[in-house]
Amino acid sequence: MAHYYNEPSHTFSEYLLIPGYTSEECIPANVSLKTPLVKYRKGQEEPAISLNIPMVSAIMQSVSGDELAVALAKEGGVSFIYGAQSIEAEAAMVAKVKNYKAGFVVSASNLTPDHTLADVLALKAENGFSTVAITDDGTANGKLLGIVTSRDYRLSRMTPDMKISTFMTPLEKLVTAPATSTLHECNDIIWEHKLNSLPLVDEEGRLQYFVFRKDYQEHKEFPLELLDDEKRYIVGAGINTRDYEQRIPALLEAGADVLCIDSSEGYTCWQANTIKWVREKYGDSVKIGAGNVVDREGFMFLAKAGADFVKIGIGGGSICITRETKGIGRGQASAVIEVAAARDEYFRETGIYVPICSDGGIVHDYHMTLALAMGADFLMLGRYFARFDESPSNKVMVNGVYMKEYWGEGSNRARNWQRYDLGGSAKLSFEEGVDSYVTYAGPLHDNVEMSLYKVKSTMCNCGVINLEDLQREAKLTLVSNVSIVEGGYHDVVLHNGSSTQR
Repeated sequence: MAHYYNEPSHTFSEYLLIPGYTSEECIPANVSLKTPLVKYRKGQEEPAISLNIPMVSAIMQSVSGDELAVALAKEGGVSFIYGAQSIEAEAAMVAKVKNYKAGFVVSASNLTPDHTLADVLALKAENGFSTVAITDDGTANGKLLGIVTSRDYRLSRMTPDMKISTFMTPLEKLVTAPATSTLHECNDIIWEHKLNSLPLVDEEGRLQYFVFRKDYQEHKEFPLELLDDEKRYIVGAGINTRDYEQRIPALLEAGADVLCIDSSEGYTCWQANTIKWVREKYGDSVKIGAGNVVDREGFMFLAKAGADFVKIGIGGGSICITRETKGIGRGQASAVIEVAAARDEYFRETGIYVPICSDGGIVHDYHMTLALAMGADFLMLGRYFARFDESPSNKVMVNGVYMKEYWGEGSNRARNWQRYDLGGSAKLSFEEGVDSYVTYAGPLHDNVEMSLYKVKSTMCNCGVINLEDLQREAKLTLVSNVSIVEGGYHDVVLHNGSSTQR
C-alpha cells in the first residue's frame, strides 16, 4: 500500500522562532551571513565558492538576467542566468557579467583610427561602454594607439563621418602602465593622475587590460561583493537535461562559475545522467547543483550522484501551480527540515557537506530567517528579485500602481518545457506556472539591505551571530491558527482610516 506521512506538511508561516539569550556581541553589525555554495569536506577544507549573503536568484526569464546578476554579486550573492534561451544568448549574458567588472578588464570596445564617430556611437549603444580602445587592428590586444571617451567628442560640433584619428586621445598623451603591474600599483597611478581608466600594455605596446577608477570606488561601496580569483563577479547559469553536452562547454567558456540543473523535480535518472557526464568530462572542477527535491530520498539520490548542492521545493513558488495541476509537492518548511536532516546524516557518513538551497515559499522577510534556522544554507528567490529595477521584465502601470511582469517557467509565456522533462516529446503539454504581476519595489540594493538587516536582527534575538550557530541553536515552535492571527495587528482601528479589525 502507499506510504502515508503521520503529520501534515507545514509552511514557514506556521512556525515562529523562540528568542535565545542576547549577549553584548549579538548586534547586527557583528552578524556574518557567509555560507557555502558548493560541497566540501567540512573541518578539512574551505568551499570552492562561498556566498557572503545567503541569497541566489531563481533560474527564470523574468528574474535572472545579466543586470540583476551584477547587482546581486555586488551584494555578495549569486544569480543563475536563465537557461530557457539559446546557448549563444545565455553564454553572452554570462560573459557580460564576467566582463562587467574586474581588477583587470579585457577591453570590450575596440576600433581602429580609420573608423568613424558613427562607429563609436554605435558601439556605445550596443554595449553601453564609453571607453573605446583604439588599436592598430581593432582588437582587444592590438597595439594601442589611443583611446576615445565621451570627453573626446561633441555631437553638436562634429559630423558622424569624422575619423577617429582626428579626435581620439593619442597614445603619447595617455598615462599607461606595464602589463605586469599589480592592482594596488594601478590604483595608485589612477589616483595620482586623476584618471578614470588606466590602460596596461605589454613590452610590444599591445593592450592587455584596463583598470577603471569606478571599480575601486564600487569595491568600497560594496565590501561584500562576490569576486573570483581574477576580481570578476561570480555568476551562475541554469542548464537542462537535454542539451547539456552543448550548453555546458559554451557556458564554461563564457566564464560561468557554477551551474544548476533547472528542473521542477530532481529525483530523476536524467539529472543523475547529467551530473555523471559532467564528472566524467570535467571531474570536480565544474560545480553543478541539482534539484528540486522535498525529502530524504531525493536528497540522498542527488548527493550520491555527485551534486555540489541540492535545491529543495516543489510547488511552493508564488507563480507555481504544480501542486494544483499534478498533486505533487510538499509544504516548504517540512521539506527543508527533512532534507536538512538528510544533509547532516550524509555528512556524518561521508565527511562531505552538501549545501542545501530552499527554493520557493518565501513570502515575508522573516521566512528567510526561518528557512535558514531550519537548515537551509542559502535561499533561491524569484518573486522577491522580480520586483526590482534590475530584473529583466517590464515595469508597467496597473490600476495606478507600478508593477513588474513576472511569469513562471512552466507558463505558456516561458514555454520552458525542458524544465519539466520526463523524457517525452519536446513540448509543453500543460501549464505548471502562471503569468502575473508583482508590485514594483525599486532598486535591489536598498531592498536586500533591509531584508538582511531583519535577518541579522532576528539572529541576534536568537543569541547567534552566524548561520552555523543559528542552525544549531535555533528553537522553533509550531503555531496555531489563532496564534497566527494574534501575531498581526488586531482589535484596533488603523490611523489610515481603515476600520478593519482582526
